[in-house]
Amino acid sequence: MASTNRLLYDERLTAPKVWWCVAMLFGIALALVFFPYGPIAALIGLVVGTCLAGMYVSAQGSTRIRVTEDTLFVADARIPLVALGQPEALHGDDARAWRTYKADLRAFMVMRSFVTGAVRVEVVDPDDPTPYLYLSTRTPELLVEALSVQS
Repeated sequence: MASTNRLLYDERLTAPKVWWCVAMLFGIALALVFFPYGPIAALIGLVVGTCLAGMYVSAQGSTRIRVTEDTLFVADARIPLVALGQPEALHGDDARAWRTYKADLRAFMVMRSFVTGAVRVEVVDPDDPTPYLYLSTRTPELLVEALSVQS
């Protein structure tokens, strides 16, 4: 049986490549801290420091946003598109404002500091106390287009 629920949008909010370099530098710094205790301690510091920093960078880049014909998938959340209002693309100062002083504590927010664009979508479901979704994205216009299919 073929699925009619085709994928309209897919984005993984991956961390910038420079963050991986910083993770390696963290490992090297930890190796230098342990170097006075011997080369084995320095090697252990290098491996442990690089692995810990790498796990952090990997976790920051593991969030995924997907839109199908009837559902928005963000991280572990699954939100039917009929429960969402009109999406709005945000750039620069607008995006910054909605993630800082205009932010509502009840909002569902997926923010990444290394992604400057965002989409804000009102939640129109009367049973849901969440006022809106704030989603960091590198391509706000494409996400708005995918979310507007149901409207």
